[in-house]
Amino acid sequence: MLQKKEFNYKQAIVIDSSLGMSKGKTAVQTAHAAILASEEARRKRREWLESWLREGQKKVVLKVSSLNELLSFQKEAEKGGIPNAIVSDAGLTELEPGTITALGIGPAPSELIDKITGKLKLL
Repeated sequence: MLQKKEFNYKQAIVIDSSLGMSKGKTAVQTAHAAILASEEARRKRREWLESWLREGQKKVVLKVSSLNELLSFQKEAEKGGIPNAIVSDAGLTELEPGTITALGIGPAPSELIDKITGKLKLL
């Protein structure tokens, strides 16, 4: 029988689903958000980053339906002292330059992430 691993840290990636990005574009924006937010955690909460790395880098990818909604989650992360990063597209393929596509939150303790994103649906 497999033993379920406990994760105390995770990262949430929030995607603006109103943009209608292709699956490939969404995957790339998700990767950008994960890396940018991880680097922000390296600068601000190194102990959280290191714990998350040791645990296997749990991530969840969630969706919102507007830019305003995405930005409200960034404000909540900021208010809670959680490292985060906004992804602004370069505009080389599907979107206009500067389009905000995603938000990476954490890595941080799971309970802090859940307080902010717990009601969002998976992408």
